[in-house]
Amino acid sequence: MIIRPETTADLDGIRRVEIDAFANHPVSRRTEHLIVDALRDAGALTISLVAEDEGDIVGHVAFSPILIDGAEGRWFTLGPVGVLPARQRQGIGSKLIEAGLDALRRLGAEGCVLVGPPDYYRRFGFRATDSLIFPNIPPEYFLILPLSGAVPRGEVAIHPAFFVEPK
Repeated sequence: MIIRPETTADLDGIRRVEIDAFANHPVSRRTEHLIVDALRDAGALTISLVAEDEGDIVGHVAFSPILIDGAEGRWFTLGPVGVLPARQRQGIGSKLIEAGLDALRRLGAEGCVLVGPPDYYRRFGFRATDSLIFPNIPPEYFLILPLSGAVPRGEVAIHPAFFVEPK
C-alpha cells in the first residue's frame, strides 16, 4: 500500500471511499463525498491524499484552510478522512493522517483542527483547547494540533463546502 497525492484518475475511487466509509456512521450526514468535491471545486482542497493498494483506492484524507475570527492564516482542518469498511482497523486511516500532517508541516502550517472522537485523535497529538472555539460543537470534540508558534485565540470557521446539502 502507498500513500500519495490524489490525481484526477482517483476521483471516482475517492468518492466511493467516502460514501462507503460513512454509510453507517452514527453522526454522519452522508455528505462527505460532496464535501470533498465542493472543496476541490472551490480550490480549497489544500491536501488530498489517497491510500492505494494494488491499484485500488482504499482510503482518503483531506485538509483545507480555516478562518480564525474571519482571517486567513496558516491553520487547517482535517477531514473528511475515510477508509473502505473492509479495510478499517488496519492502520490505513492513521497512515493517511500522519502523512497529511507531515505535508502540512512541509507547507509551513501553524496548526490543524478537527471535530472528532478525542480518544482516537489524541494519538496524533490533538487536544481540546479553550483558545479556539468552534460554534455549536461540544468543546471536548473540537480538537487542535499546534504545529508551530503559539495557539491563536478566536472563533474558527471552516469552508462552506462542509455545509453542502445532498441533491
